[in-house]
Amino acid sequence: MSYEWIDALTYYLYGLRGLTWVLAVVLLVLGFDDLFIDILYWVRRVVRYFRFYRGGAPDQDQLLLQGREQPLAVMVPAWQETGVIGEMARLAASSLDYENYQIFVGTYPNDPATQAEVDEVCARYSHIHKVICARPGPTSKADCLNNIIEAIQRFEQQAGVQFAGFILHDAEDVIEPLELRLFNYLLPRKDLIQVPVYPYAKRWWQFTAGHYVDEFAELHGKDIVLREALVGQVPSAGVGTCFSRQAIQALLDEGDGIAFDVQSLTEDYDIGFRLKQKGMNEVFARFSVHDRRLSPFREDGFGRSRATSRVICVREHFPDTFEHAVKQKARWITGIVFQGSANLGWTTSPLLNYFLWRDRRGAVINLIGLLSTLLFIQLLAVWLLNGWLVDSWRFDSVLGHDPLLHALLTINGVLLLNRLFQRGYFVTRYYGLWQGLLSIPRMVWSNVVNFFANLRAIRLVLKLGDARKVAWDKTSHELPALANTPRRTPLGQILVAQGVISDEQLSRALYRAPRRLGRELLVRGWVTGEQLAAALAVQAERPWRALDPLQLSPGLIELFPARLALRYSMLPVAELNGRLLLGSERAPNPVVLAVIARQLGRPVDCCILPPGRVTLGLHHWYLQQHGAVMQQLLEALRAPQVDPELQEQVCRHLLLLGDLLQELGMLPPALLAQVLIEFEPEQDSLGQTLVKRGLISATLLQRALDEQQGELRHALVLIEEKQS
Repeated sequence: MSYEWIDALTYYLYGLRGLTWVLAVVLLVLGFDDLFIDILYWVRRVVRYFRFYRGGAPDQDQLLLQGREQPLAVMVPAWQETGVIGEMARLAASSLDYENYQIFVGTYPNDPATQAEVDEVCARYSHIHKVICARPGPTSKADCLNNIIEAIQRFEQQAGVQFAGFILHDAEDVIEPLELRLFNYLLPRKDLIQVPVYPYAKRWWQFTAGHYVDEFAELHGKDIVLREALVGQVPSAGVGTCFSRQAIQALLDEGDGIAFDVQSLTEDYDIGFRLKQKGMNEVFARFSVHDRRLSPFREDGFGRSRATSRVICVREHFPDTFEHAVKQKARWITGIVFQGSANLGWTTSPLLNYFLWRDRRGAVINLIGLLSTLLFIQLLAVWLLNGWLVDSWRFDSVLGHDPLLHALLTINGVLLLNRLFQRGYFVTRYYGLWQGLLSIPRMVWSNVVNFFANLRAIRLVLKLGDARKVAWDKTSHELPALANTPRRTPLGQILVAQGVISDEQLSRALYRAPRRLGRELLVRGWVTGEQLAAALAVQAERPWRALDPLQLSPGLIELFPARLALRYSMLPVAELNGRLLLGSERAPNPVVLAVIARQLGRPVDCCILPPGRVTLGLHHWYLQQHGAVMQQLLEALRAPQVDPELQEQVCRHLLLLGDLLQELGMLPPALLAQVLIEFEPEQDSLGQTLVKRGLISATLLQRALDEQQGELRHALVLIEEKQS
């Protein structure tokens, strides 16, 4: 080896020693910072155990199940989200133990694929609404949320409802059954409610996806818990966050009608800080359910904590490729570290400033983490080479014989063991022992991902010269469109395809028809009630059934209470393999079926009935008072050996008030669905409820009732002609 190489190696080794000193000091500061948080957390936890939980955690599930359901709005920004919106809606409809909610999906005019999928979902679920943003995408998430909020405000005006909470979710989120009930329980006492986020654990070798598991498990298991306890400030995670009406209104007032800052890449994080500055109450809600059936998406790994694994949380899939993870984390770092420092600054509270420092220290720790790992690898390589090449040049120890440096390294080693234990413990609590052990090697990969994400964030900021410019340009205050006409296969096309009517008949029925197509065809005598039910069943993807509602079993009626029958205009039709089959004249909302199933404590299904059967059945079995004309109709149809054709003719003229109001253009379907959620049929009529809420005037109601009575008189004339 030449002397030049020896000199270069000597300088290199001295450089390693100098770098070791620098990193040792920085890591010591950061390590004691983490240790301080660890000590505070464990002291608080021990104190709370002896004060509150020594006898075991109480069963508080019933706290969430009691009380009136307040209206909640779920906001879902969607840019190129095909393939996930439908699954989210299906899961929410089938699993959420809540009814009084609406989902608003923000789409873009230049994203037809997502719009088409949302249209399909809206056609199936009446509580889901498509919002078309004013500007082509992609804009920022904040811009999309601002468009959604404007659409929600218009929906409130149209439906006569005020949402108590506004909930942030992404299209790929998996929502726990009791999440909305937890928000409902805490509103309006709390202005920002955040539930934990637990990413899905993938295969053991997928370290990129796995490092999200580790970071969120510790962050939402310890750090945010302590932060909320000490300073009462909770950063929003962007999903699983509920804002009170007061909070949204305050943000709208502050932003002159714009709630979310479109210049911020982490607008949700900023809002938690802004609301705290306004003196609002924030809470990080870790609520564990006792009934395992109410936590269907939990992990079942060996060694997990029963209480922790059943916490109400958001489950989500995070990026599993290095490139996507770096891009996502670079956005987080830019928003929290650089934009947060520039936009939010510091406060007058030393304790809150300490937690802000912990948020922003990522610019340092993300660089130090990988450098420390690389330094360790190089020191290990030098040590191994010295031991292997026994006849080589002998150099002084890289670390030297300085006792202070050795003390620093020893302390840092102990602090590192503490970090590994803390992370492994909190991962194990939710995911089980296997994932907890995997968190140890994944910490190294986490350093790699965070290092390159940090470099990308710094490069973006330096390129533009200002952290604020990294976000999208601020949008003008334009009005988004709230689409309210879901797309389904038209009824006329189905009837033509089935050979029930001809194209000519369809054209004639549609030309200036004063009624809905189905009823127009019935009145003209071109289709029967059963033919119409069969076509509606195809459209709704449900079975249909012929039914004489007067011949139902009284025992069957007892299985379905009047409150549900009258609210949702349904009849119990049969019991099939333990499931209660309900009949409806319109396509049923899956959310309604899920609500009915939970209230009855048994599975239910639904079929389509021919027109008029539900109206006739409700009057016969559930309503005690009838008008004079309706009473005469019932008496005639209850007579023995009534001609089935006569019942068919009469039922063509029996109209549900809600359907008639929609036919007359007085009430959109989405608004009627919202009203039915809070409608109490045993206390008031549907018509009076609509008038009281200002959705229709008393004059319009009387017009609809006159139309309804006119149809009943037509039916009575048919009976009188038959009897004469």
